[in-house]
Amino acid sequence: MQLNGLIAAPHTPFHTDHSLNPDAVAPLAAHLAANGVNGVFVAGTTGECQSLTTAERGELFQAWGESARVNGLTFIAHVGHNCLPDGRTLVESAQSAGADAIGAMAPTFFKPADAADLVDWFSQLVAPAPRLPFYFYDIPPMTGVNIDTTELVQRAGERIEGFVGVKYTNSDRDQLRAILALPNHSPDMLWGCDEELLDGLGLGCAGAVGSSYNFAAPLYHPILKAYAEGDLETAQLWQSRSVAVIDVLKARGYMEHAKAVMGLVGVDCGPARSPLGQLANEDKESLRDELAALGFFDWVGA
Repeated sequence: MQLNGLIAAPHTPFHTDHSLNPDAVAPLAAHLAANGVNGVFVAGTTGECQSLTTAERGELFQAWGESARVNGLTFIAHVGHNCLPDGRTLVESAQSAGADAIGAMAPTFFKPADAADLVDWFSQLVAPAPRLPFYFYDIPPMTGVNIDTTELVQRAGERIEGFVGVKYTNSDRDQLRAILALPNHSPDMLWGCDEELLDGLGLGCAGAVGSSYNFAAPLYHPILKAYAEGDLETAQLWQSRSVAVIDVLKARGYMEHAKAVMGLVGVDCGPARSPLGQLANEDKESLRDELAALGFFDWVGA
């Protein structure tokens, strides 16, 4: 399996009372497809997976299974969990929903000691659907799990039938270079740092998964096009614009404000769940004004 272009990590839609709103998935999927996104990585970090019940994640998979097919989006379901039986239930739900692939981050409380332990965990996790393409979601800043991903790729290639690659949200560039240079295995390495997309392309990643592709995909298509044409000056210009937008969100509290931007571009995904912050209307207006001053709404055509 080899994915290319932009893969959005979509927000999980909630009603104003913070209950799941699966009906909002269809317009979100249509929005992503209209903005040239190629796929979705559902219920990961941006999707607030750790704030969802297992049943809610299964319901979300069902909603995305239908909407992804209708809109021609590749659907990757995140099935990572701290509880093995619940994780296996998610694998079954993803397969039932028609997911094209599954992915999982490492357990985040009782942590695997090394790559061998993590591969053993993943081999048990994916047992209900061993041939379904599987991505390791490598995100040490959130999981606290720092393992040798090069070793994991090699071990997973031998032990996990469906293993295809890594969603790489990891700052270790040398490790990524080593993985891409492996002589006997060519995993699909999906770049996971939106504000450094140009760096990921230069390292050899053909596909990228990110949260800002939900609302700012038009900022990234020029990067992809200019890089392919060898026009690094234009690519760097558009990358700097994405950095400026992301810096605004980080300064305010990234997750809840990124979700608020969805409403500003016409796709209401509702609030973030606690313990993430709750935004008042004046916060949203202030955010709109700051983004407008940057030129964001002109850049994305909103």
